[in-house]
Amino acid sequence: MKRFFIFGLLAAALGGALSAHAQAGEAVTVYQDPNCGCCHGWAEHMRAEGFEVREIPSSDMAAVKTRLGVPAELASCHTARLESSGQIVEGHVPASAVRKLLAAKDTRGVSAPGMPLNAPGMGPLDGNLVTLDFDGKPFSRD
Repeated sequence: MKRFFIFGLLAAALGGALSAHAQAGEAVTVYQDPNCGCCHGWAEHMRAEGFEVREIPSSDMAAVKTRLGVPAELASCHTARLESSGQIVEGHVPASAVRKLLAAKDTRGVSAPGMPLNAPGMGPLDGNLVTLDFDGKPFSRD
């Protein structure tokens, strides 16, 4: 009996780990100014978290943001699209918030507006980074 209980716990833990890994393998296309180093820093953060990141340089980021529907007041330096869902990630949003976005199918996008110093690609997370959904409502705190 005890052996089955332990096996059940191991199976549940492994299942959760595989589920998180599968979600982390999400393909992300990020559009960024070719001269911006912090954008590449965000892409590296996402890769380290298991995402498949394709970086596309763009000299007209305003056009990219307009095409992808990023609200002007939530703009940052780079814009990413989650390939499986079409959802948009604007700026230095942490991978944990991107995973939350993937689970929130009714949310079309999230943003870390501007250039927050406590965000991936800019500086260490400190628990005070607030990301917003595209309606301007708080989405996550990391």
